[in-house]
Amino acid sequence: MERNTLLNPDLSRVETPCFVVDEKLIENNVNILRSVIERTDCKILLALKAFSMYSAFGFINKTLHGTCASSLHEARLGREEFGGEVHVYGAAYSDKDFNELLKYADHIDFNSFSQWRHFKPLALNAAKEKEISFGLRINPEHSEGTVPIYDPCAPYSRLGITRKNFKEDELDGISYLHFHTLCQQNASPLARTLAAVEEKFGQFIPQMTYINFGGGHHITRSDYDLDLLCDTINKFKQKYGVQVYLEPGEAVALNAGLLVSTVLDVIENDMKIAILDTSAAAHNPDVIEMPYRPFVMDSGEADEKAYTYRFAGPTCLAGDVFGDYSFDKPLKRGDKIVFTDMAIYSMVKTNTFNGINLPLIALYNSKTGIYRIVRRFGYEDFKSRL
Repeated sequence: MERNTLLNPDLSRVETPCFVVDEKLIENNVNILRSVIERTDCKILLALKAFSMYSAFGFINKTLHGTCASSLHEARLGREEFGGEVHVYGAAYSDKDFNELLKYADHIDFNSFSQWRHFKPLALNAAKEKEISFGLRINPEHSEGTVPIYDPCAPYSRLGITRKNFKEDELDGISYLHFHTLCQQNASPLARTLAAVEEKFGQFIPQMTYINFGGGHHITRSDYDLDLLCDTINKFKQKYGVQVYLEPGEAVALNAGLLVSTVLDVIENDMKIAILDTSAAAHNPDVIEMPYRPFVMDSGEADEKAYTYRFAGPTCLAGDVFGDYSFDKPLKRGDKIVFTDMAIYSMVKTNTFNGINLPLIALYNSKTGIYRIVRRFGYEDFKSRL
């Protein structure tokens, strides 16, 4: 099965800053996900929290079964732009949002029995009018993540119901269970998590219609163990007689996008600092939040190559810094800088701090060479939020 490699469009045509997503590489990822569906008859959803670029949905919704949403707006986007099934999970729902969600959702997860009790009359009444099912998110208390902020099973986590808080006498109207413990991980952590799920909640699984294995599965990564994933799903389905759902987000658009930037200035302060027209704080906040250092095309680690630069954004935030990178040749104003793997999360987390304009969004096809801008932002996008 073909795995993605970094796209390399003709950058002379790219205005900056700009997110560029390669249609062909999205297609490659979807083909891998299709192979999992064919081998297991599982259902796979697009997690909109990672990738909501609806202009690219036409390359995805022919294969995936629908979307999973974390909010009312994501649920509406999934219904209106993607189609298929709409699954929703929220840590808690307001009365107003829940009433709206019933218009768009086919499946709604509850994070606690208190939320289920509160909304149960409304939920069951809605089920008389349309085909809709309700489930519970469980917490198997099995951590596979290494960064606490991304670990749903960390101590005192608000995400999911632990076994000691699970009310087996309140399952009337509940047709599925949902767990989510992974973050950018392979199939082995899933297999270990599943063992913990079975140990704590196995007695309730046969009475469910399906089990949602959540997201965080890096299925389209080059070293991902597809055989173990498929074997794990098939054995689980055979053992319990239930359908299995997966809801990856990153796997759908992994390595399929770039963030193209331009050097605005190079200054000196005991090292060379390149000021870009792209901001870590506004355009790639995961750099600061995670934190992490995104890869830049043709670069090396600091001092690995002849010329080292600290990449920084144009905002007034002192910490608006991407990291240190080295190059074979010196950089100058006007040079293009290309950050990789930028289709996932970066696009949905952008903000207009300092009134910095949002990056353009473009589609590119590395097979045909066709490049087109699908979204351009301006002053009104900044002003209208305030």
